[in-house]
Amino acid sequence: MVAGPRDVFERLKPALDVIGKAFFVGDRPGQAQVVKLVNNLLSVTALAITSEGMAMGVKAGVDPRIMLDAINAGSGRNSATQDKFPRNVIPRSFDMGFALGLSYKDIRLCLEEAERLGVPTIVGNAVKQVLGIAKATQGPDADLTTIVKAVESWAGVEVK
Repeated sequence: MVAGPRDVFERLKPALDVIGKAFFVGDRPGQAQVVKLVNNLLSVTALAITSEGMAMGVKAGVDPRIMLDAINAGSGRNSATQDKFPRNVIPRSFDMGFALGLSYKDIRLCLEEAERLGVPTIVGNAVKQVLGIAKATQGPDADLTTIVKAVESWAGVEVK
């Protein structure tokens, strides 16, 4: 994600595309950072709410893989149901590769920017609290997918 003069972006785009898909998000400095912070908030929110939903299903006796298949065929699918749970949570590998502490920092920065802009973040603040509990119980270096462990402990189940 890039913000700045459009003509500079167009000149640099071939080099940026080698690293990944380059997105021009605007001409003002900081706009790309806002998009990245919002993306991270949405990703962690999906992981947190999927943790709650999956714990509920497992506690009700539903096989988590069948539950994911049904959700991914419906409107509830998200990055957690399509990728993180099948690859990192259900097999209990917890190796997505992003630390709880770094995610907490990103969410904090996102919410601070939202506050500066005068945008309410009621759900975002709830997600920050869940993430903070996971960071406190699992440690800041634990994988982000271990956020499910906090929910599991409250629910008295393991999603596996």
